[in-house]
Amino acid sequence: MPGISMPVLIIVVVALLSIKIITEYDRMVIFVLGRLWKVGGPGPIIIVPGIMQAQRVSLRTVVLDVPSQDVITKDNISIKVNAVLYFRVIDPQKAVIQVENYIYATSQLAQTTLRSVLGKLEMDDLLTNREKINAELQQILDVHTEPWGVKVSQVEVKNVDLPEEMQRAIAKQAEAERERRAKVIHAEGELQASEKLGQAARILSENPASIQLRYLQTLSEIAVDKNSTTIFPVPIDLITPFLKKN
Repeated sequence: MPGISMPVLIIVVVALLSIKIITEYDRMVIFVLGRLWKVGGPGPIIIVPGIMQAQRVSLRTVVLDVPSQDVITKDNISIKVNAVLYFRVIDPQKAVIQVENYIYATSQLAQTTLRSVLGKLEMDDLLTNREKINAELQQILDVHTEPWGVKVSQVEVKNVDLPEEMQRAIAKQAEAERERRAKVIHAEGELQASEKLGQAARILSENPASIQLRYLQTLSEIAVDKNSTTIFPVPIDLITPFLKKN
């Protein structure tokens, strides 16, 4: 019995060690004697030690922080830019066979692509066309990572660190732009006011009695303040009848 129980015990231990439980969001790329066999999971699978090897690959979205990169824009301005990258594995077999470390490879590709794309743009384009730049970065990275079984879903440029002197120049430019808009709005207001005054003058000139009504309305508005002294011009038409009687 002792001689029989030991091999049985060894077989049971090996069998227990051979069973692997793969979660829903993982896949296991299995090799038999060094050759690719299949992609297993989710659920339980058997990996025979010494004969089969397996590598676990996650299918969840990976959020990768792209380190800050030194970029010289097209108009020769030195800046620091960092970004965030969202990607996931859609083909575990390619992610294991075609590239040694798909996360590291994607990170390095994102850094070089960020520098090359932003180096072709001017500073104003970089600050105003964020959505277009993000879409271009995502498209380029997705094309290059497709052979690795990796899908880049989104790229976002996070921070653009400008030199201090460039920040002052941009602030002055923004202030000058606000002043220009204020002057334009003021001039447009003066133009509209002059047009309305011209229309009012034409209407009053067509009916002289309306001028007298306007005088009376102005008097009632001024008389609200009892502490003020009002000097009101009397139209000559009102006193003409009294002058004729004398």
